[in-house]
Amino acid sequence: MKLQVAIDLLTTEAALELAGKVARYVDIIELGTSLIKCEGLAVITAVKEAHPDKIVFADMKTMDAGGLEADLAFSAGADLVTVLGAADDSTIAGAVKAAKARNKGVVVDLIGVADKVARAKEVWGLGASFVEMTGGLDEQRAPGFDLDALVRAGVASGVPFSVAGGVKPRTIDAVQQAGADVAVVGAAIHAAPNPTEVAKDLRSAIMWRPAA
Repeated sequence: MKLQVAIDLLTTEAALELAGKVARYVDIIELGTSLIKCEGLAVITAVKEAHPDKIVFADMKTMDAGGLEADLAFSAGADLVTVLGAADDSTIAGAVKAAKARNKGVVVDLIGVADKVARAKEVWGLGASFVEMTGGLDEQRAPGFDLDALVRAGVASGVPFSVAGGVKPRTIDAVQQAGADVAVVGAAIHAAPNPTEVAKDLRSAIMWRPAA
């Protein structure tokens, strides 16, 4: 399972600082939607140039003009982009077409989608690299938020998936045991007093396997 850090900060300087602290322990560096809105596509270029060996994930959350927005992000240095699962199939297909032309990938984010299992199967058929079972920040603050529900949806979908929303050192094992392809960790890393140690602990948790 890959480890993805979600950098939900608001400046390029802060993003580069955090990425520098955790890059050795993560596989994918995600640039959050708000960060890209604040800093523009230039933040994608800056992070990719600083960490050319890492997969750079631009969380564009595209809802329309899939091909255009994906191509803009890929041109800036992104390796993966997100399109919302609530978008029209043609939007997702357009992004996938742009990705294939550049040997890149599209992740379909199922944030806000009621039937995540059914939609995951549909977008996998459209060419998504994997789907992201996401619990958004607002959703996580609401009573009754359940990380396990995201994990169960991923398993039930039968397609490659990531889990984002409340993943931390004490919950990452459940994500791994469920067979997720990627665990996405945001606040547990970037809000920690020592992000490097948290990223190291998460990497250790992923690498560790219990005896049979």
